[in-house]
Amino acid sequence: MMPRTDSPIPRRASLKALALACLAPLAAALPGAATADDWPARPVTLVAGFGTGGGLDSMTRAMNGYLAEELGVPVSVVNRPGAGTMVAATYVLNQRDDGYTLFSSTFSPYLNTAVLTGQADFTIEDFAYLNFQWFDFDLVATSADSRFSSLAELVSEIRDAPGKVRAAVVQGSAGHLITKLMLERAGIPQENLNLVTYNSGGDARTAVAGGQVDFFVIGAEGSEGVREMIRPLAIVDSRRHGEWDAPPLNEALAPLGIEMPLIPGAIRGFAVSAAARTESPEAWDRLVAAFQNVLSRKDVQEDLAARNIGSVWIGPERAAEMMKDSYQTFATYGYLLE
Repeated sequence: MMPRTDSPIPRRASLKALALACLAPLAAALPGAATADDWPARPVTLVAGFGTGGGLDSMTRAMNGYLAEELGVPVSVVNRPGAGTMVAATYVLNQRDDGYTLFSSTFSPYLNTAVLTGQADFTIEDFAYLNFQWFDFDLVATSADSRFSSLAELVSEIRDAPGKVRAAVVQGSAGHLITKLMLERAGIPQENLNLVTYNSGGDARTAVAGGQVDFFVIGAEGSEGVREMIRPLAIVDSRRHGEWDAPPLNEALAPLGIEMPLIPGAIRGFAVSAAARTESPEAWDRLVAAFQNVLSRKDVQEDLAARNIGSVWIGPERAAEMMKDSYQTFATYGYLLE
């Protein structure tokens, strides 16, 4: 499927702009109507794309109190899981474009895959990205008592013993794409691997830690809870990481003569509808400043670090660039997920 980023105007933005233009005179005439300078004049809602208890939910709930302090109004969290964050994305785009409804999501890979598989009726350009603050690289790991001691050994068995090796991935994730691309680069038929897809990383990790499947390709930070029960074989990055005793992916695959593109893992952050940035610029500016101020606080950084939650400030422009780059990567290799 061809990338769907060729429209210069987000499709929902144009329709909402027309509707708001028609309603503007009526709104201005209402007694006590809030002006843009009053923003925020009421509570703000953070809509999380996954359910409670996961990494995204933890980040969203860790941030909502600090944002409430900064904005001076209550900030609540609403979880709307389903269809790989598509339920939440659609909900946000259907709200008023006034800056009061924010989207908290793992934008890469899930927004990418929702658009590229054709299930979504929106594009990545229908969102304006406030900031990406938490990045997680993927980890290739097997159980602690596995017979595999290296990734090259594991891939060789997939090649030589079709159907014998079982893998666990989250449906539509970067790890899912990495696993299938690794087989393609090695010239191994996809059906050689018994690939089991899960709806959550926790279930996939449990399957590997318990020996039900042979390996997973999943976010490293989320794997801390099963560290003692797994053996890391590779890190999907260009360098080693001190917290995991494993080589970078391409170093681990070098004995097989394979080189892989480093597909980004989870990229978590916050956004509003693109129309909100256009129609409510004062709200947009206030939100950008609020996130920057919160993430610059030492106490916030220490609190988030203690919870193993990212606290990076990259800002809207860099976030938009990263989203575009991530989307193009998935557009290039996304056929493997069809």
